[in-house]
Amino acid sequence: MAFVQNPVLKQNIQYLKGVGEHRAALYGRLGIVTVEDLLRHYPRGYIDFSNITPLLQAQPGQVCCIKAQITKKGREQRIRGNLSVFKVQAVSDFTPLTITFFNSRFLVDQLHEEEEYLFYGKISGNLLRREMSSPMFVKADAKIPLKPVYALTQGLTSNIISSHVRAALALVNGEMQDPLPRQIQTGEQLCPLWYAMQNIHFPQSSQALATAKKRLIFDELLTLQLGLLRLKARNRQTTPVHMRPLSIEEFWNLLPYFPTDAQRRCVEECIADMQREIPMNRLLQGDVGSGKTLVAAAVCVYAIKNGYQAALMAPTEILAEQHMRSLQTLLAPMGIHVGLLTGSTKAKEKKEVLAALASGETQLLVGTHTILTDQVTFANLGLIITDEQHRFGVSQRAKFFQKGNQPHTLVMSATPIPRTMALMVYGDLDISVLDQMPPGRQTVKTYLIDSSKRERAFGFIKKHLQQGRQAYIVCPLIEAQDESQTPVKMLSVAEYAQKIAGPQLKDYRLDVLHGKVKAAQKEAAMRAFASGETDVLLATTVIEVGVDVPNAVIMMIENAERFGLSQLHQLRGRVGRGQWESFCILVSDSKNEETRRRLKILCQTSDGFALSQQDLRLRGPGEFFGSRQHGLPSLKIANMLEDMDTLQRAQELAKAILQQDPSLALPQNQGLAQMVGRLFAQNTVAFN
Repeated sequence: MAFVQNPVLKQNIQYLKGVGEHRAALYGRLGIVTVEDLLRHYPRGYIDFSNITPLLQAQPGQVCCIKAQITKKGREQRIRGNLSVFKVQAVSDFTPLTITFFNSRFLVDQLHEEEEYLFYGKISGNLLRREMSSPMFVKADAKIPLKPVYALTQGLTSNIISSHVRAALALVNGEMQDPLPRQIQTGEQLCPLWYAMQNIHFPQSSQALATAKKRLIFDELLTLQLGLLRLKARNRQTTPVHMRPLSIEEFWNLLPYFPTDAQRRCVEECIADMQREIPMNRLLQGDVGSGKTLVAAAVCVYAIKNGYQAALMAPTEILAEQHMRSLQTLLAPMGIHVGLLTGSTKAKEKKEVLAALASGETQLLVGTHTILTDQVTFANLGLIITDEQHRFGVSQRAKFFQKGNQPHTLVMSATPIPRTMALMVYGDLDISVLDQMPPGRQTVKTYLIDSSKRERAFGFIKKHLQQGRQAYIVCPLIEAQDESQTPVKMLSVAEYAQKIAGPQLKDYRLDVLHGKVKAAQKEAAMRAFASGETDVLLATTVIEVGVDVPNAVIMMIENAERFGLSQLHQLRGRVGRGQWESFCILVSDSKNEETRRRLKILCQTSDGFALSQQDLRLRGPGEFFGSRQHGLPSLKIANMLEDMDTLQRAQELAKAILQQDPSLALPQNQGLAQMVGRLFAQNTVAFN
């Protein structure tokens, strides 16, 4: 029997009771278009109204649930502009409680004097009179043990979304075909999908919520693994790019230094892959400075000696040019011709590059995403390499792949991820890890200071600038924001340049760089810094993946608490690339003990893989596994770190399912096929 889902689920949310055109547009900001999208917009948390705290025991700053009776509702007070305040007086166990609402007449109208309510919010005030601002509330006799709280956008509240979810559940009315085969449901002890949908939004109890979460997390991780394994299988087609065993000892012997054992091992893994009948599809993971370019060069030599062309794609022009220079130096002694193609390549030169490429004269092409344009054709492309692969999505990788006839693929990343985690997440790739650093690579000394020591830090920077060296300064924001929104002052590049760096470094050449700068200006700023025309580059994290500037010896990072350890490590990797001692200065005024402990970890280790383990433990997996990082679908309910056991079980099951039914065409698997299509739809990945 074919899997046919209830057509109501595909109905536009605009026509759901209580939504309409205006609210449908608001939902669109959250990526919600259909009734099913709304049902899949799971709560980000729950308020437990069953856990009531006596008001006298509630401490200032504590978030809790208080049972109180309304004694008096004050009149609306205008403070300034359009801001209105309502004061509501209540009493709990003979203790006064003042509740304040801002711009919320409709909420205050729902409260009635002499009636009891449960209020959930943060306690403030003193021992004599406690206060709460803008709490959530329900009637004291309401049977709502757990109230859902949703991710919101301006104009939508959790109460509004809850009412629309109720309407959606009523409309579907249980007619929701379960995509998970009954055998799997029984074997994994999972509840039906309809039960999960009801209890993820309106849980009858904590146990019902846990049961619903278990089912939906399993669904999501199984779907992810099925999709990734199918992507992997798609690249397992036989390739006409046949590579025979050849020695590349000539390449190793021409090097002025010895490669590390890790570099040799990774090259051997790639060569072994490239001798098989199916195309290599491998991720090369290496810490900052671990020598990924040398591995790429060796793999290119092997492909070129086999009579094939190779191509390397980098995310920026300046990085592509840097690769071009490095690869030319490494490969010129072997007579290998390397070409360069970027958006800035002049028309005449571009014509020559394209001709040399089409004729086979150019054996290795280095470039940016310009390589993906239709006019770029290869004579015999056998190997493609993508650098900083997290800057390119799955669809771009697929387009690059289509430039050849089932070519071998190597993608490189300097974002270290623990191997077991990487095997789960990058399920469409095999993995090689550069876990050794080349000799001579220096450790960057890292220090944590607060803003009171900033002037001393600038003195330290100026001392090195006077010696002819250069420095980076990184700020978290492009533009200033409302200081009331954050406990620690956030520094923007613009105000920092004007108020702090400008006066302090007035005798030096300072340039500003951030994400809103046009691409051409960005490239020009990076070039000026690389050539030494600029002494200090003040930037946002756009320099995280940037040019190699051996003369830059100081990296100062403001509001360091705003960054993950792995990102701080990437930024630190911009210095320490030359012969001079290098330093990283972390500036943070955060008083949070956990935050300061996290930053001190960076001062104690330079091992990117160890830092990534800490980052995963302390901050969760968002640092690595958002869809922007790897181009794969973002997850709505599963957590890569907390649900690791479920992830491993899902991968085992996915392999077993696809072994029996590679295209998910059997009737019992058609629901799974729809789930995979839905999860991967945003990435324009087709599974046919």
